Amino acid sequence: MAKVYIKTYGCQMNERDSEQVAQMLLDRGHVITTHEAEADVVLLNTCSVRDLAEQKALGKMGMLGALSRQRPVVYGFLGCMAQSRGASLLKEVPHLDLVVGTQKFHRVADYVDEVWQRKLHARFDDVRFTIIDVEEERGSQNTIRDHLTAGRPVSAFVSIMQGCNMHCTFCIVPYTRGAERSRPIPEVVEEVRRLVEQGVREVTLLGQIVNLYGRHEFPKLEDKSPFVQLLEAVHEVEGLQRLRFTSPHPIGFRQDLLAAFGYLPKLVEHIHLPLQSGSNRILKAMHRTYTAEKYLSLVEEIRSTTPGMAITTDVIVGFPGETDEDYGRTRALVDQIGFDNAFVFKYSPRKDTPAAVMAAQVSEPVKEARNHDLLGVVNAWAKRRAGAFVGQKVEILCEGPSKTNPHRLSGRTRGNKIAVFEGNERLIGRLVDLEVEHSTGYTLYGRVEAAI
Repeated sequence: MAKVYIKTYGCQMNERDSEQVAQMLLDRGHVITTHEAEADVVLLNTCSVRDLAEQKALGKMGMLGALSRQRPVVYGFLGCMAQSRGASLLKEVPHLDLVVGTQKFHRVADYVDEVWQRKLHARFDDVRFTIIDVEEERGSQNTIRDHLTAGRPVSAFVSIMQGCNMHCTFCIVPYTRGAERSRPIPEVVEEVRRLVEQGVREVTLLGQIVNLYGRHEFPKLEDKSPFVQLLEAVHEVEGLQRLRFTSPHPIGFRQDLLAAFGYLPKLVEHIHLPLQSGSNRILKAMHRTYTAEKYLSLVEEIRSTTPGMAITTDVIVGFPGETDEDYGRTRALVDQIGFDNAFVFKYSPRKDTPAAVMAAQVSEPVKEARNHDLLGVVNAWAKRRAGAFVGQKVEILCEGPSKTNPHRLSGRTRGNKIAVFEGNERLIGRLVDLEVEHSTGYTLYGRVEAAI
């Protein structure tokens, strides 16, 4: 039995992959620890979307190398950076034992056991033993089944597909996660059903471009895309109270999906819709396949179809060739739309992506200034959107103790705003009415009236 420390960098898909690895290790009799100093196995699930995430993971692994001076320790990189860098990571981190790519998470437990046993029985003169597996595996999207259910979580992520075919010029994901592959609807529904039986009340369907689910594998039925068919099937799971998905692409937002919000009551009023830029010139250079005008028109149609829809987004500033005028267009569009929240990123060159070798790379000070300026616009709108709830009654799914104050409970609105309130632990996992008394912009505070 080994004590295993797992740290996750990056997106919700990485979190979901780490869950799978953790549960498979628990099933083998190992123990998951949150204390890195006592770990016998160190696994870092990595992200390659930005250079900073890679540097953090490399720095962390370097620091944790000191543990092996006290006892045998297995060190492993998993996920996107492992996939993109492969065996070269062994040169950067001399004590590394495992490098496991994005299509092999289901094999991590086997590899950990193999390396762990060799470490325990190693002789001083033994040749170093390492495992590198970054090969593609047919059907790997169907191996994402295990969930870490300790603590009876109220919400869970469910991966419905792997990979991406969009090839945005700034993005390394198609190279690290491969082409689109989707899981069959019955498999996803069965996974959701098992989660609900274990106390989960809300699921978030995950995909790199989630609303393009199944477009190559499954047919349209009654003019409904495979993704809308999946939403309908998951919606029928008895005991499920809320249904979310992330992240869609604007080009995949068709009428059938817009209509689904009107007849699927469990489907919550929140859409994370990446914008990336408000300049058509930059959008074209990014290979985003829509214009600022089309994006704005889609937002207006969404809000017209579903009043009260919360819309969040991603924006990149400082993409190669972005002028002050280009940035001004982005700023103006973000201010015109008035998002509930937005994640603003400074462009980061990624190896082997077209944007990394484009001319007119923007300087770091300019990126920083634009990032800071746009965050000011985003924060102002977030406060305005959240402030509108003060004095209103909103439905909250109580998730558990607040992360910032364990003596209070927290949950989320249907629009994905965090709410903090006083209450008994018996409310965890239940829908409650919250009378909102004040807001800080990103968090609502109030009192519970009654359980729904």
